[in-house]
Amino acid sequence: MNITIIGAGAWGTALAISLAASHRVTLWARDAAQIEAMRVTRYNQHYLPDILLPANVKLSADFSAALAAAELVIIAVPTAALRPTLHQLVQLPLRPFDKAFSPERSRRVRAGFGVVWVCKGFEAETAKLPHQVAAEVLPEGFQYGVLSGPSFAQEVARGFPTALTLASADEEFARSTAQALHHAYLRIYASNDMVGVEVGGAVKNVMAIAAGICDGMGLGLNARAALLTRGLAEITRLGLKLGGRSETLSGLSGLGDLILTCTGDLSRNRQVGLLLVQQHDLPEILRRLGHVAEGVYTVREVHHLAQRLGVAMPICEAVYRILYENIPAAEMVTTLLNRVPNSEFNGV
Repeated sequence: MNITIIGAGAWGTALAISLAASHRVTLWARDAAQIEAMRVTRYNQHYLPDILLPANVKLSADFSAALAAAELVIIAVPTAALRPTLHQLVQLPLRPFDKAFSPERSRRVRAGFGVVWVCKGFEAETAKLPHQVAAEVLPEGFQYGVLSGPSFAQEVARGFPTALTLASADEEFARSTAQALHHAYLRIYASNDMVGVEVGGAVKNVMAIAAGICDGMGLGLNARAALLTRGLAEITRLGLKLGGRSETLSGLSGLGDLILTCTGDLSRNRQVGLLLVQQHDLPEILRRLGHVAEGVYTVREVHHLAQRLGVAMPICEAVYRILYENIPAAEMVTTLLNRVPNSEFNGV
């Protein structure tokens, strides 16, 4: 399969490395200088400096040329860049139908390629999930879905075993694309619950900030376990309210991703929490990370969405107040611990 990956950050580069053994992969980035440096050195010095890029991965800074032969486009950009990237795709000329396709299938693949994104979050200001953004931008004929789950880019790039979920409203597209991308060290499961997959992937980043605060304050493993469990309850409440399914939220893209991001040292969002406890301010933290920490932006939309929908999310509210109202982390921890106890499964 001809695969074009849009975005040469850590995750886009890792997927290019992982998929290159079985597919013809083109990796695109807007920065021509970055692409040229990668072409010369075969390393992504900024994001994965010690992992060699396979020789058969093509590199391009020309958007149209990179998409010319694509059968699948994987969008590996931050959530904030998803809508403009989709608009760029729409502006590409449609290709002639493949004669091998049936008339029915041709009507559903008029664009000539499927689209999958790997970003995790809610769009700023609109609080829309990525699939809602795609539905607004992509015209009829595009097949699209989301790839998500517990995955650090460094481990995927190194060939460590990883399991992900690919969700699409088009179940045939989800199944066929999952099968195409699946290999011995990258297990891909198909789903039709885009809401559940995207909510799990988005809100776990907020919980990871909370976990970093918990660990940074030295509150212990008991506290972290409680945080993850009650965090999953908050994710599930919001996911169900938005139309997701509980089994999805207890699967790879919900519980699985939550565990990884809240406990792994490679988690950028957990690092935000750890640095907050060390009294660093948010702009400095983001400069030090050098990578996008989606939870910092997601928590604003989750906070407003939860208020609008009447969904109780006290941990997310605490993270929001620490980040955007400058409430000391220790004060918010005390507030959470002093909440009136309730029934575990019927209360908050």
